[in-house]
Amino acid sequence: MIIKKGFVAKEIAGQYVVVALGEASKIFNGIIKLNESGKFIWDLLAIGKEKDDIIAALLEEYEGVDRETAEKDLDNFVNVLKGANILE
Repeated sequence: MIIKKGFVAKEIAGQYVVVALGEASKIFNGIIKLNESGKFIWDLLAIGKEKDDIIAALLEEYEGVDRETAEKDLDNFVNVLKGANILE
């Protein structure tokens, strides 16, 4: 999984949001707000990390989160991005 070219996460007024630039704005003209864990996952997707690597990173970063919860949250996040046509 990797973020399509033209999509970036930007910090605006202390909040991270995903926006489309250039040609990507023709297929997506909205904004997706990211919380802390969403930004963490976004950064890993942006460098092409795969599901198992992202889950491992979540478990390391967020103590107290179990594998099942991390996997469910990742799947939900990825489904939002897929629905917005943001992932390759």
